[in-house]
Amino acid sequence: MHIIKLAVFDMAGTVVNEDNIVYKTLQKAINQRGFQLDLDFVLEHGAGKEKHQAIKDIIAAEIGCFDSEMATSIFEDFKMLLVDAYKNLNVTSYKGVKEMLYALKKSGIKVALNTGYDSNTAQLLLDKMKWKLGTEYDVLVTADDVVMGRPNPDMIVEAMMKLNVHDEKFILKAGDSIIDIEEGKNANCGVTIGVTTGAHTRKQLLSANPTYVLDSLAGLNDLIKFM
Repeated sequence: MHIIKLAVFDMAGTVVNEDNIVYKTLQKAINQRGFQLDLDFVLEHGAGKEKHQAIKDIIAAEIGCFDSEMATSIFEDFKMLLVDAYKNLNVTSYKGVKEMLYALKKSGIKVALNTGYDSNTAQLLLDKMKWKLGTEYDVLVTADDVVMGRPNPDMIVEAMMKLNVHDEKFILKAGDSIIDIEEGKNANCGVTIGVTTGAHTRKQLLSANPTYVLDSLAGLNDLIKFM
């Protein structure tokens, strides 16, 4: 039986539905430099990562290496393109997810959001959804808050410290990408969950050997009761 004291959720593709706008923008910024990468390739090699690192990894996967100056320049282009992309973007959550978060918190489980986005981007998404600290979630940890991004466990460790949870076996980590699951495993979380609403397919998620794979997080409360 798994007792959960802290649930850590990735944002985009997991609790935030932003139609993959960030990765579409990342794809655009890279392809402006002469690449011809499709979105699936960008998601396969960049999903869940801090976005500067994602650019390096995507380019390296395509050509076997990356130019550090070019990667930095693409990252700067990406940030400007993303501001424009977000101006008129309608951001929502997935059906039943907000209610699931409320139920978790009502049962005494703390909720952390973590993301490979920088803090400004993450907060912009939350503001568009009208999610508030202390209501839908208890702490937000972004790429800006740690030295090492996913799959390193630093963001989960930061959430544990801020929420005073000291035993990894009481932590559930859920996300839509393989790297989310790897992050949870590297943090020794008691439960890791892949969800098929975002970057990776069920088959891809299963390759990382999570505890469970779900098609929706809406039923997570019921699942926890039977763990």
